[in-house]
Amino acid sequence: MLRTWEARHGFPVPQRSAGGHRWYGEGDVELVQRVVHRQQAGVRLDAAIREVTASAGGTSLSVFGTLRKEHPELHPQQLHKATVLALSRAIEDDYLASGDVGVLCAAFQRDEFYRASARRWSELARRSRFSVAFADFPSLEQQADDRPALVPLSGDAPLRREWTLVAETPRASVCLAAWERPGGRAASDGRRLFEVVWTVDPRVVRTALRVCVEVAAVAGLTNARELALDDLPAVPTADPVRASALFNRAISYSDRAHFG
Repeated sequence: MLRTWEARHGFPVPQRSAGGHRWYGEGDVELVQRVVHRQQAGVRLDAAIREVTASAGGTSLSVFGTLRKEHPELHPQQLHKATVLALSRAIEDDYLASGDVGVLCAAFQRDEFYRASARRWSELARRSRFSVAFADFPSLEQQADDRPALVPLSGDAPLRREWTLVAETPRASVCLAAWERPGGRAASDGRRLFEVVWTVDPRVVRTALRVCVEVAAVAGLTNARELALDDLPAVPTADPVRASALFNRAISYSDRAHFG
């Protein structure tokens, strides 16, 4: 079995004895066990191998965690779901109102949450050269004209606990990353509590986008790495006028969510 995996997927990579025999270290055994565990959870072999090897290589598959690590200047706020939803709607509408074609990524946690926004995301996908949604989808679906790519997340994937929205266009960029606090799902839906960061800093947005692309690529999305993201964001600096307009829209949407 291991020889077949090595021939087809380049995994695992054994050491060779002088006589040509394969040798596997304890680290190799652990990686193989993790791949088998992911298979037993219903993940395809090729996707399981990509996920495990990416994690072993130090690739974080958490948007919120990566932003907190690489951009410690960000200060999380504790917000209820209704407020996070209002912020997300403001970002999505600002993206559509801009008239620009860009890249859009979002984590919905559960399939049902995506389905509730599927009509809106059909329009967003039509205005994007690359769009992807993450949730506990039953299977991977490539991007189509009327919907984003649907990337399934396993039960222990960090993004299953996160609410993420990342948008980058040639003129503006924004991201919202939230982590649901433990026990939040025991509360009523509107009272669920998240730790949230959001920003229009292009450097931070590019960091979040890079994580989303990596998660999609690990899951087997064929065109994810074609974006070939470099260290230079599409927008060199935030436009204060557009940032102010987005902030005003977000405040308006949040106020409406709480007071109708």
